[in-house]
Amino acid sequence: MAEDKLTKYREKRDFNVTPEPHTSKKTSEKPRFVVQKHKSRNLHYDFRLEVDGVLKSWAVPKGPSVDYTQKRLAIPTEDHPVDYIDFEGIIPEGNYGAGTVIVWDTGTYRNLKEKDGQKVPMEKTIEDGHVEFYLEGEKIKGAYALIHTGREGRKFWLFFKMKELNRNTRDILTERPESVLSGKTIEELEKG
Repeated sequence: MAEDKLTKYREKRDFNVTPEPHTSKKTSEKPRFVVQKHKSRNLHYDFRLEVDGVLKSWAVPKGPSVDYTQKRLAIPTEDHPVDYIDFEGIIPEGNYGAGTVIVWDTGTYRNLKEKDGQKVPMEKTIEDGHVEFYLEGEKIKGAYALIHTGREGRKFWLFFKMKELNRNTRDILTERPESVLSGKTIEELEKG
C-alpha cells in the first residue's frame, strides 16, 4: 500500500542520477517526523510526518517557529518514502528539487487529535485538514498544528505551534542552522 503512494515521488526522479532514496523500508515503533532544510531555487524547509508507511510532506518557505504567534505557510508536496527521513545530500542540477538538503531536526511525534475520547487516525486528520500533534525533536518540541485554509482545491495550509502559557520568541532557525545528523550547515555540506 505504501509503495502505491510513492508513484508521484518516483515519477519526478531519476534514481540513476539522484542520491535520494526510493523505498520505504525503515520502520519504527513510534511515528517520526523530520524537518529538512533544503537549498534549491529558494531556501525552504520540508516538514514530513511518518503516516501509514510514507512521509506526508509540506514545504514550509519560512521554516518552523517556536513562537506560537508565528503562523507559517505550508504547501503540500508528494508523499516521500520513509527512508527519506535521514536523507542528507546534494540533488544534482537538472533533477527535481536540485540543491542541498540537511536534516535540520528529527524525532518522534504523537497524534493529539481526538473525537469522542478516541484518537482520530492521522490519515483522517490530514484528509480533514486539521492535524494536531506533539513533536519531540532535538530542536523543536511541543504541540503543533497543520490547518488547511481556503476553499476546496486550494493547497494552502498553516503550520504553527499551538498556544502555550509562555511565549518563546527565539529565532531557532538562525540559532541552530546545522544538521542534527552530521552537525554540518548547508554551506559546509556543499564544500564537502
